[in-house]
Parts: sequence; C-alpha cells; structure tokens
Amino acid sequence: MPLIMKKSFPWSIVLDVLALLLWGLMILRYWWTGRLAVLLHPDYHWLAIGAGWTLLFLAIWRSISLFKSQRRGSNLPHIALMPRQWSLAILLAVAVFGIIYVPRPFASDAALARGIADPVALTRSQPRRFVRSTPPEERSLIDWIRTLNVYPEPDAYTDDPVSVTGFVIHPPDWDDYLMVARFVLTCCAADAYPVGLPVELTGDHGNEFPADSWISVRGKMTTETIDGQRRLLIQPDEIISIPEPDNPYEF
Repeated sequence: MPLIMKKSFPWSIVLDVLALLLWGLMILRYWWTGRLAVLLHPDYHWLAIGAGWTLLFLAIWRSISLFKSQRRGSNLPHIALMPRQWSLAILLAVAVFGIIYVPRPFASDAALARGIADPVALTRSQPRRFVRSTPPEERSLIDWIRTLNVYPEPDAYTDDPVSVTGFVIHPPDWDDYLMVARFVLTCCAADAYPVGLPVELTGDHGNEFPADSWISVRGKMTTETIDGQRRLLIQPDEIISIPEPDNPYEF
C-alpha cells in the first residue's frame, strides 16, 4: 500500500491512542471492581493488571508524542488503509462494550448446557494434594470431586460429614433432589466447567431454593441410585441461603 502524506490532523493516531486508553481502562476497571475474578484465574491476574497499566502508559506516551509533534507543526504521516480503520473501529467498539458490560459468573443454564462432569470420569480435575487426608467436614465441593476421582466408590463415604457451598441447579426430572454446584476455573472463563453433588430434598427443606441461588449445605453423605447410576448424595441436616461469594469459582 502506498504511504500517503497528509497535512491534516492525524486522526488515525488519535484513534490508536483512544483504543489503547479504553482497553487499559477496561482491564483495570475489572480489577478495581473485583470482576477480574469472574473472567480469569487468580494466578493470571498480575498479567492482566500489568497489561492494563502498560496500555495506559502507551496511550499517555503516544498522546505526548502527538502533542509535541503538533506544537512543532510537523504532521505525522499515516497510512490510508481501510482494513486498519475497520480494525480500530472493532477494537474501540469492543473496549466500549467491555467498559459498560458487567461480567457475571456462569449459572445453572450454562452448567446444564456444558454438562456437569461425572466425578468418576472427571480427568480435568486432577488432585493438587492428597485430599483423602483432609477431614470430610473441611472439604470444599471440588475437594469432594477430587476425592471421588481417586477413590471412586461412593459407599466408602457413607455417613461422612459434609459442609459445602455452591449455587443451585435443578436438573430435569429431578423432583426429589437438587444439585449444589460450582464452576472450576483452570485458566479463564472460557475453560470453566461445572462440578456438583446431588442434595436430597426432604420434607423439612422442600424445593424452595430457586435455580442460581447460593446455598450452604451441611449434613452427611449417603448413596442412592439416581438416573440409573449409583451416586454419592448429600443428606442435609441444614440448607440455608447465602449471598453470592465475591469469587464464585473453585480452583
């Protein structure tokens, strides 16, 4: 493409600066508002925050360079390239949308669409420690799933105490049970996958917990055949509604 020297104001450079600025602000906004945890594993937060500050620095540096060049009266050359202008427009539109949009964690509809992983067949949830030695009442939901990965015999956990938190899923045709679930994040929201355990609904508790509400379940483990499969089941002593946690994912 030929280089076209223009004496007019370098709008393409202004758009570059604006794109850098908005993308930096978008990333840092997610950090400031705590929404970065909804999109990214905590191990990578530093990378995203560093990228946000770097983009802001580049925007400021480009702005200063543009200001100095205008004061000297030297117009910066730019390339009249339509595909590049479209690329800038897309980048700006995405950045504006990202600044306006408030990301939300995945919920029951996404869990049902992606399929709740069978603990016995779950290979992505590799144990990080020997969770069998963790007292049952201290295991999180993902700890139970990892324990089942290593010891996939549900009857081995009968009468073990359990205390877990998660959001409610009402799988189709489950009239007497609900599922307490959480999404597991390994890198970012794109690879999040749901895990969960069935909870028996007794007459004391009923089915008063709507889908996507957050609950804390305390009780003991038992086994029962659900959908033709022998499964580990929480027999609750107490189910209470709780606020959605600041970080809704398991790691």
